[in-house]
Amino acid sequence: MIPARPSTKALWQDADFRRLWLGQTASQLGAQTCQIILPLITVVALNADAQQLGLLRSVQQAPILLLSLFAGAWVDRRRARTVMVVADFGRAAALAVVPVAYLLGLLGMPLLVLVAFLIGALSVYFDVAYQALLVRLVDRDRLAQGNGVLEGSRSAAQIAGPALGGAMASLLAAPIAIMGSAFFFALSFLSIRRIRRVEPLPEPTARQAHQGLRFVIGDPSLRAVGISSALFQFSFAALMTVYLLFLPRTLHLPGAAVGLVLAATGPGALVGSLLSALLPRRFGYGPVLVSAAVLADGVMLVVPALHGSSAVTIAALMAVNFLFGVFSQLVDVTVVTVRQAITPIPLQGRVVATINFVGMGLTPLGSLLGGYLAGALGPRTGLLLTAVALALSPLFMALSPLARLGKDLPGTAGH
Repeated sequence: MIPARPSTKALWQDADFRRLWLGQTASQLGAQTCQIILPLITVVALNADAQQLGLLRSVQQAPILLLSLFAGAWVDRRRARTVMVVADFGRAAALAVVPVAYLLGLLGMPLLVLVAFLIGALSVYFDVAYQALLVRLVDRDRLAQGNGVLEGSRSAAQIAGPALGGAMASLLAAPIAIMGSAFFFALSFLSIRRIRRVEPLPEPTARQAHQGLRFVIGDPSLRAVGISSALFQFSFAALMTVYLLFLPRTLHLPGAAVGLVLAATGPGALVGSLLSALLPRRFGYGPVLVSAAVLADGVMLVVPALHGSSAVTIAALMAVNFLFGVFSQLVDVTVVTVRQAITPIPLQGRVVATINFVGMGLTPLGSLLGGYLAGALGPRTGLLLTAVALALSPLFMALSPLARLGKDLPGTAGH
């Protein structure tokens, strides 16, 4: 067994941590680009209707609700590195089937639904495993820093990944562009399997399995993070389902224009990351969280008012997505910082898993709702309703303890 690294060694000098970070970052980009390219395949290549698109997105997200808690207990009894390698290989292989079926004329909704579920299920196991592996690889005094790096990568991928997926789909036919996602999973596979340190396997207990959930429920700020995240993710899943129909079907945008519009979120996310290091300490974490959430969600109300596929419309959509990227990333990074400040180091991974489960668990229902609204009321009306629903998250945030956070981060015992 390779001995543990000394605690005095800088985190970035640890080759195994760099491999974990590269693999986790590539995996997150693969998963996020999939969430855009697979629905675009159904809309552009298969001419799917609103209900079919909602079903695909729901199936893709359902494993978060169905498997998260089981996956946590399962990973605790196995080597996390092995789980991650198998998940990466499985996702790359599943995606490779799509372009082959497309070129052979065999691509259809049943195959895409199966691939979407497999990608979602394996992503759940990978995400739980990387959190467990970090704790097993990194010394205690580097754990907070390691969590910050990995969570920063995950947050950036959640904002930039859909934009990158749209850009890939604009350059190639969507069924071929999905190989870009497969490439990210293959890169993650190669990086994770090079981790050399043999991880210890702690014996799990029932108390350990539920401690993260109890801590989140018991802390008012973390409880508010979970609820506001759930409200946002539910509404955003519904909105994105309608949005992916609205762009090509209602505005009649070509694939390249759709890619440009979605890709505009990426530069916005970069600006948001830079602002997240400056604004909270100047204006306070609470005011920044609430105001950024209001601006991010409010700017989406512009989209249903747009008409046609002119250059002005495309420019307006790019501006909306850029601003959404700025303020969404500002919210995301600030929430992660607050959560890590509140959570004791030994509970970091379990609290992340709990908030992810609570926050993302309703996304399948949101996608189904978006498909229903688009089919029953039309994409424009459905988009307006889902954009209005986004306001529930900042409204709840404004009434919660998060709004009262000042310029100094809250602290907790046990760090």
